[in-house]
Amino acid sequence: MSRGLRNNNPGNIRRSKVRYRGEVQPSQDPEFRQFSAPEWGYRAIFVLLDTYRVRYGLRTVTQMISRWAPPTENRTQAYIDAVCRMTGLAHDEPLDTRDRATMVPLAAAISRVENGTAAVMRDVERGWALFSD
Repeated sequence: MSRGLRNNNPGNIRRSKVRYRGEVQPSQDPEFRQFSAPEWGYRAIFVLLDTYRVRYGLRTVTQMISRWAPPTENRTQAYIDAVCRMTGLAHDEPLDTRDRATMVPLAAAISRVENGTAAVMRDVERGWALFSD
């Protein structure tokens, strides 16, 4: 099982000062957050991507993934290409981070790239419900 899935953190969100609902404190992973259940990890993906749009003005898959998975640590262009292929979104298509039909497939694609296995869609949907409440 991948580290992200063991941590219920399907986006492999790194530790920082920001706290998310459902986060396990303290995390037993020295680098990545841990969540109490997968849906909380998916909720954190939705929150973080929405923050990218609202706070930083990042509106496209290319912009968001470039921040999510910077080239200093990742093959960012391959990541972007994979997410676009899996979701059908264009690289530079403006995204509405409050639109379920856009964001659920996007989070599932991020999880697939991060963990090497298909997301459990029930968990992604539960994460969206937690985010949109």
